[in-house]
Amino acid sequence: MSTVKEQLIQNLIEEDKTSRCKITVVGVGNVGMACAISILLKDLADELALIDADADKLKGETMDLLHGSLFFNTSKIVSGKDYSVTANSNLVIVTAGARQKVGESRLDLVQRNVVIMKSIIPGIVQNSPDCKILVVSNPVDILTYVVWKISGLPPTRVIGSGCNLDSARFRYLIGEKLSVHPASCHGWVLGEHGDSSVPLWSGVNVAGIPLKSLNPALGTDSDKEGWKQIHKQVVESAYEIVRLKGYTSWAIGLSVMDLAGSMLKNLRRVHPVSTLVKACWSSAGLLLWDFASGGLRSYL
Repeated sequence: MSTVKEQLIQNLIEEDKTSRCKITVVGVGNVGMACAISILLKDLADELALIDADADKLKGETMDLLHGSLFFNTSKIVSGKDYSVTANSNLVIVTAGARQKVGESRLDLVQRNVVIMKSIIPGIVQNSPDCKILVVSNPVDILTYVVWKISGLPPTRVIGSGCNLDSARFRYLIGEKLSVHPASCHGWVLGEHGDSSVPLWSGVNVAGIPLKSLNPALGTDSDKEGWKQIHKQVVESAYEIVRLKGYTSWAIGLSVMDLAGSMLKNLRRVHPVSTLVKACWSSAGLLLWDFASGGLRSYL
């Protein structure tokens, strides 16, 4: 006797079991799940894979997402501890790693997270040799280099989230000071993500009007309006959030979704990311990059 499914549905052609756009998130902690939900709500993938060493948490998070399937368009969510679930991923987002504790800097996490990367990356590359890897774990600039070396992939396919979030915080705080939406405030924070990042005050503008043309002392010690404090707030904000709620999650999840969209759709948008720069002048760390034809292009 035929089942209800067999009576209801008859395949006229063989089902294509290969996803057209598969994203894997490694690590289902607070950052990983913020990335996952942001990606789902933006409809960036037709398959999302989750992987984590904690089987119970992984199962619980996966069930929780699947029960919300009605509200997003991603048709397939898979998970597991075995890296075979990540097979044929177009993009792998690495969020796994030691969590930054109150009083710790991002650099304090280096050794612990290098060990973790050594256990993660070989399985990713073995199952998805053609993927791009987006590193989010901190310290992101150092770990992006580590992941590139471990993976053996071309440097243009191993990218860190860099100062994308720093720049978003910068634009938000500029907008707060001016009572203008951050989308209309333009400015960059570049260099190493975090404490040693560099704000480009010369490029800060609203609707094409450079703020330095209105206040030549913008961002300097002699600025009576205190614009320099905005970058200080950018640097200190993550520490403040960690102190208040124990971790950061939502803003970095949205930032990763922003980067993933540019990478997967080749939107040719400019982002400040962590990437290997060679044969460039001494300010190479202050380059901006966009994703073009699966690679990177420099803007001096």
